[in-house]
Amino acid sequence: MPKCRKRRICREPDYVIFQSENGLDDVTTLTVDEYEAIRQIDMEGLSQEECAKKMCVARTTAQLIYNSARKKIAESIVLGKSIRIEGGNYILCDGSPCCENCCKSTQPVNYMQKKGENVMRIAVTYENGEVFQHFGRTENFKIYEVENNKIVSSQVMGSNGIGHGALAGLLSGNQIDVLICGGIGGGAQVALANAGITLCSGASGDTDKAVEAYLRGELTSAGATCSHHSREEGHACGNHGCGHH
Repeated sequence: MPKCRKRRICREPDYVIFQSENGLDDVTTLTVDEYEAIRQIDMEGLSQEECAKKMCVARTTAQLIYNSARKKIAESIVLGKSIRIEGGNYILCDGSPCCENCCKSTQPVNYMQKKGENVMRIAVTYENGEVFQHFGRTENFKIYEVENNKIVSSQVMGSNGIGHGALAGLLSGNQIDVLICGGIGGGAQVALANAGITLCSGASGDTDKAVEAYLRGELTSAGATCSHHSREEGHACGNHGCGHH
């Protein structure tokens, strides 16, 4: 694929200053493209090759950007330096073909706004109103915002073309508190736990009813319900059924 003259990023960071106990007298500058490499590889779980494709650079360039960012972060932690994110040779994604599977080119709803202080956000794997039965292959999530144990809003959000454990980064970035799904493998389950997301697997049927059952305390998790991630025809992770109290 043709390379871009500037590194392509999906979005600029929400937070740009990380202050150590030593204050802002000694600051390490992390460029925005270095931040993007860290976000894609360490948070979303992409490979360096996948990151390079999204940033529209050669794989060796993505590796250099990533290694530079990791070294700066390590030095800041060890030496007590603050970090400022700014500058760099980058352009914002416009959803063009050069940025295949970017959030702007595939995500139906821009759902990155911060949630309210007392809001719980629940994501459900989604297809045609039903709980989609394979977490790692879901193309959409239905996102519910809950206040005082009542659903106050819902939106459909695309999965950005990523799958399996990398989806945990997408959900975490959208401040998801709970995931309801059908089948899910052990690796993805660990990734969700590391992201602080509560899992309720083994659900099926209408997504609205599944969330309502969860809020009533009638939905329990089946745990890791998919033992492999084969793409062979006929593989299905559904019909695991949730327990009820």
